[in-house]
Amino acid sequence: MKRTSIVLLSIMMLFSMFIAACGNSNSNAGNNAPASGNTDTNTNQPVAEEPAKDAEKVTLRVFSTFGGTDAARDAFQAVIDEFTASHPNVTIENDTMSANDDGFRTKVNTDMTSGNEPDLLFYFIGADAEGFVNAGKVVPLNEILDANADWKNGFIPDALELARQADGNIYAAPLTGFYEGLFVNKKIFEDNGLELPTDWTKLTTAVKALAAKDIIPLSVPFDQSHYLIEHTILSAAGPAGQDKGLAEGIEPNWEKAYAAMKELYELGAFPKDAATIDLNMTGNYYSEGLAAMTIEGSWAIGGWSDDTRANTTVIPFPTVPGGAGSGNDIVGGFGSGFYLSKATYDNAAKKDTAIELLKHLTSPNSIKTIASANGGTPAADVEVTGLQQVQLDGFAMTAKADSISAPVDSKVAPETFSDLRASVQQVVTGKKTPTEAIESAKKVEDANKN
Repeated sequence: MKRTSIVLLSIMMLFSMFIAACGNSNSNAGNNAPASGNTDTNTNQPVAEEPAKDAEKVTLRVFSTFGGTDAARDAFQAVIDEFTASHPNVTIENDTMSANDDGFRTKVNTDMTSGNEPDLLFYFIGADAEGFVNAGKVVPLNEILDANADWKNGFIPDALELARQADGNIYAAPLTGFYEGLFVNKKIFEDNGLELPTDWTKLTTAVKALAAKDIIPLSVPFDQSHYLIEHTILSAAGPAGQDKGLAEGIEPNWEKAYAAMKELYELGAFPKDAATIDLNMTGNYYSEGLAAMTIEGSWAIGGWSDDTRANTTVIPFPTVPGGAGSGNDIVGGFGSGFYLSKATYDNAAKKDTAIELLKHLTSPNSIKTIASANGGTPAADVEVTGLQQVQLDGFAMTAKADSISAPVDSKVAPETFSDLRASVQQVVTGKKTPTEAIESAKKVEDANKN
């Protein structure tokens, strides 16, 4: 079965559970994470043993993207505090950066190649991790999972299956999954007599009408154009064409994605300062009600104002002109997880404690805490409560999707994706053609693979 089908079946199975569990859709999800001492009788989580009074002191560094304005930042700290409360001999350095800051990729790559790798690393699964996985910087978790049945059985099987790297091993223990989509401020659309942009004509009609009233139609940046690229390529190429990447040749429909970006630009879709701002600023525009739409992931919801969250829904990005997508294809899955450093595994003074911390961070209770804070799809069979309507809309969109694909940046080399991003501004401003953009990315992909 294809990975996209596995994800779809998995999330559809979970969807009915979410609807039943989410009676209070008006609560602030970020404020409903369970308190540190809460337990879940259905989690099969083993009770932590009291450490010996003379246990040797251990310091572990955990690097993750639960920083900045991340909706689960406080919840993740609470999960760490829970562990140190029962392990007073352990000090945890909670090293975080925002996922919206591309510097976190640079930091991870630098740390992993310079011998400064963290003991536990929360990072992407797939192409982004290939370098340090192939270099042996992290250990396969297969045997550790098999030796800890309670921990392994706490995950839904598909979450672990989707964490496998190309060599068939599981190196990252998943926490929460995600979905991405076109987030729409329903109130702005209603106030301006516009239909939801469920197809390209409705989208371009809305863009023209909103731009004429000095309302930002679609708040995305050019440099950090991750989500714009992901959704236009999936829409243009369809799941099969997107999944091909660029390793075996150029997928012609990828060019249509860049042509669609140019069309939107010429209609006035993007912020006037899109060339100089980042994802944080475009998120602020949307949060403050200055923009009618944005393309983001489920993790972004917690960072928006209460009014914006209350007025937002999420839908699939519509099919671009001549595209192969169905109009009901989305980006999502379980794309990140916790890696265990090989250096830590080989360190007798740290190994056991690091494994215990890894098990704790990805236990059903911890997964429930994080999912309740960020609205992500839990990697365990737990009930997530306190979700808002936009998050329920996101789960409904996911359950009804024709396909769910991993992001484009997991299909190509990081250098290739950087080149795709660099071409966005050049294409929309007419300095490069869509064909030239994809040909440039193909050259980078080939050079990286050689």
